[in-house]
Amino acid sequence: MSDDLDRLAALVARLRRDCPWDREQSFDTLKTYLLEETYETLAALDTGDPDRLRDELGDLLFQVFFLARLSEERGAFGIDEVARGITTKMTERHPHVFGDARADSAEEVKRAWEKRKRREPDVQDDPLGSLPAALPALATAYRQTHRAADLGFDWERDADVASKIEEELAEWREAEKAKDSAGEAHEIGDLLLSVVNLARRRKIDPESALRQSNRRFRERFAAVARKARESGRDVSDTPMADLDAYWEEAKRAGS
Repeated sequence: MSDDLDRLAALVARLRRDCPWDREQSFDTLKTYLLEETYETLAALDTGDPDRLRDELGDLLFQVFFLARLSEERGAFGIDEVARGITTKMTERHPHVFGDARADSAEEVKRAWEKRKRREPDVQDDPLGSLPAALPALATAYRQTHRAADLGFDWERDADVASKIEEELAEWREAEKAKDSAGEAHEIGDLLLSVVNLARRRKIDPESALRQSNRRFRERFAAVARKARESGRDVSDTPMADLDAYWEEAKRAGS
């Protein structure tokens, strides 16, 4: 490793030895921090700010080194084995770079990878079973439909997916009219899956798109709340017609 990475490994080892809080950490307690740092890294990617991305990647890297240190203390593996393992895996997955195979486009690389995956016994029985079970539902929907499409199970046209969205919305209306709560949950789930399928086909990451929408909603609602305060009212005491007008004003302002 480079000197900087060696220093980081030494720092983690010292924290485990000398810091009471770090000594108490375990695989279970670090799960929360690992997830938090991952999402903060995603947020940094959304901003396009290289300084923020550098800082968040550092926090994420610290979690990787810390988890590897815990494993090393248990006699399992250390950070060197982690690096060695991923290097071996990536070498095997890129025979067109490190071997005699040929691939002239990203699409050819993807097809070759799927072909190798299909040879694995567990994948033959369940083509989607190798996806991480702990992925959030939105990410799981995206990865599952992507994998299925790579195996030839996909819509022919984007317009067909749009029609499916309208169909699922109509089916939700029927369930709502029938006061069928379980049916509503079923149809809303199908509706969300169809929207993810459309995003995938349009080469849009639904997780990133939803994060951006969440950010816009938060900024616009904050503007709505400010407008309500300026009128001498709390947002919860403001008529919906006024709130809607404030919302449209925030939207026009680019929030």
